[in-house]
Amino acid sequence: MKNVLTIAGSDSSGGAGIQADLKTFAAHGVFGMSVITAITAQNTQGVFAVQDVTPEVIAKQIDAIFDDIEVAAVKIGMVSQIDTIKTIAAKLQEYGAKNVVVDPVMVSKSGYHLLNPAAEAALVQELLPLATIVTPNIPEAEVITQGKITTVEEMEAAARSIYALGPKHVLVKGGHLDGDSTDVFFDGEKYTYLKSRRIDTKNTHGTGCTLSAAIAAGLGRGLPVDQAVHAAKEYITIAIEHGLTIGKGVGPTHHFYTLYKKAGMISD
Repeated sequence: MKNVLTIAGSDSSGGAGIQADLKTFAAHGVFGMSVITAITAQNTQGVFAVQDVTPEVIAKQIDAIFDDIEVAAVKIGMVSQIDTIKTIAAKLQEYGAKNVVVDPVMVSKSGYHLLNPAAEAALVQELLPLATIVTPNIPEAEVITQGKITTVEEMEAAARSIYALGPKHVLVKGGHLDGDSTDVFFDGEKYTYLKSRRIDTKNTHGTGCTLSAAIAAGLGRGLPVDQAVHAAKEYITIAIEHGLTIGKGVGPTHHFYTLYKKAGMISD
């Protein structure tokens, strides 16, 4: 079994962050490990408190993993402080981390910027050059490129601009555009379009975390990047389609739907 590490924040409601990543890893047959960058108090209705973990403790967590266990892939999620970003980048370079997936968590679903401009710049400068693939949604791609994105053609241009910043591959997610969802994957030479129908559901909490974790799991298992992206897109589409109505607000996706169905635990 391959070992895959997530470096991200903790979601107390279990739908996003570390918890979503570990569920996704388990669903893909890899052993999940975690480095927690922040502790949040949140549920399906919002985030009510955030406590950042110190860079020193983050560094110790990374050391503890890499000193003892072979890491097949790394997914990076919520990193909100400049010192945290620099610490993670330095440690991943020190250990020669491979198959690094960067999910640039910059903008909330409500449009609120989760990072200040200096931290956004640090994330772009420090982490993107280490990325095997970076997976921004449209608001995040707009922050990175400082441009507006309203069409697939503008997604293509953004993917090319982000690629120039250092990552080996770019996936710009199109869920914020109207109509069916089209993601744009760019490998430095050609564009590939991953299309899925728009699913009528409010239960989309943690979709970005889950998609990037699924890509990391695929890379950790040895899939080429394009195949890992296609498999992750299929996985997240099914997880969204069968999302769970938990709590009073935006519920999570169903990370184990396919496995539960195969096991006869659920039926359509």
